[in-house]
Amino acid sequence: MERTSEEAATVEQWARRVTTVRVIGAGAMGRGIAQLAAAGGLTVELADVRLEAVTGAVEHIGGMFDKLVSKGRMAADEAERAKARLRPVGEPLTPFQDCDLVVEAVREDMATKRELFTALEKVCPEHTVFVTNTSSLPVTAIGAALDDPSRLAGLHFFNPVPLMRLVEVIPGARTAEWIPGALTDLVRRLGHEPVLAPDAPGFLVNHAGRGLVTEALQILSEGAAQPADIDRIARDVLGLKMGPCELLDLTGMDVSQPVMESIWTGFYTEPRLRPSRIARARLEAGLYGRKTGEGFYKYVDGAKQEPPEAKAPAAEARPVWVHGDVREELGALLSTAGVEVEAGDEPSSQAVVFVAPFGQSTITAATAENLPLERTLGIDPFGGFFTRLSLAVHPGVGKEAGRAGLAALLATGRPVSVVRDAPAPVAQRLLASIVNVGCGIAEQRLASPGDIDTAVKLGLGYPRGPLEWGEHTGTARVLDILRGLHAATGDPRYRPSGWLAERAALGLPLTETGTVPSDLTP
Repeated sequence: MERTSEEAATVEQWARRVTTVRVIGAGAMGRGIAQLAAAGGLTVELADVRLEAVTGAVEHIGGMFDKLVSKGRMAADEAERAKARLRPVGEPLTPFQDCDLVVEAVREDMATKRELFTALEKVCPEHTVFVTNTSSLPVTAIGAALDDPSRLAGLHFFNPVPLMRLVEVIPGARTAEWIPGALTDLVRRLGHEPVLAPDAPGFLVNHAGRGLVTEALQILSEGAAQPADIDRIARDVLGLKMGPCELLDLTGMDVSQPVMESIWTGFYTEPRLRPSRIARARLEAGLYGRKTGEGFYKYVDGAKQEPPEAKAPAAEARPVWVHGDVREELGALLSTAGVEVEAGDEPSSQAVVFVAPFGQSTITAATAENLPLERTLGIDPFGGFFTRLSLAVHPGVGKEAGRAGLAALLATGRPVSVVRDAPAPVAQRLLASIVNVGCGIAEQRLASPGDIDTAVKLGLGYPRGPLEWGEHTGTARVLDILRGLHAATGDPRYRPSGWLAERAALGLPLTETGTVPSDLTP
């Protein structure tokens, strides 16, 4: 929504006028926010109920500035000025001389936050804006305890604050209309990237992130692939920095499972966001991940113990025959590796057959073409066969044919993940889920397409945002994958978003809203 000239003036004046911010909470998040604000030219009053925490935070932040100087990323005089802008004030309710903004970064507890803001309302100047750095609690519910909830909004930073450029700006239901825009401009002034996020379960980043991890858990619950193979496919084929299982191990199941359940229940058990029995069982077993030394992987002295890659089995060489659009590309790769590739319209009686299914199982694809199931294997065409190859094996494949097929693929020099045949290949399922959840957010108008993509790229480190990733893959193709999964499983988690289906039908980009009725009003 465009700002009126009067609104723009109010927003810009406030964002430029802010000189003093009080950060309450001297833990990891509070320290990071204080460092960012001081480096950005603001006077920072640092407060905490634990006085020793304030002293430690000031020393820590000073040390961080010194490190930046030693690395040539900050001038020495600039660092000294930033240090001078840090003012330890001790108690959170220490009298306020003149404070434009209060940032709360205390523990994630509704009662604690409400009590703090209720007390602040009694002692702060009327012009002071309140923000909470909550990562999961409803901003509206926090503000409900105030006499004037219009002065409170959410400003969700990510850890480590100085390095994670994304900040979610979250207006509550009663937040004054000018405040989100003013906070957005202030975040940009500090050198970070703001996105407008809804006051809904998971806000924007955690909501969008459910697409990857919940589908990975679904694949695991079907026994379709092992954690290491899911992670390898996610990294090598989709280009993610970290696979979903190792990500859950890093975050900790004690943190991730409650978040998954709260977002799912917060959206009244929306199937696309459904958690997994696997995650709940691991939580109850104490298999949290790195912090306990065992999760989806075991950790020895902090190092992840990963199973070895598949090795070529002892198998008699057999010719291969490739079906479909990938025949030329995959055939050339195999031929270059010295594998005999048949060129006929049908496979010989000895050939191992490769099919490349989109949005369906190997069995379904082979049956539709009347191919010999006992000799047919699936290979995922995602990634163009340039990085990792994913081989899907169904129960009816003969052992010799399976071994010969694996040996042929390994001859290319590419690593191969062997997975069980399922309603669609692993990479396709992960990507389709990421895109569908992102489209669901856009469909509900919880955030703009641009903010959704920006939040996911900066907050989750994905190579593309879900909407632009869907466009890159092909909107119609993603829709076909989801429809195939939905038809094969009957599971409503694969119900395509209306945003995706509508734009595929109209030929519109996923990243644009298109014309809406308000645009047509004179």
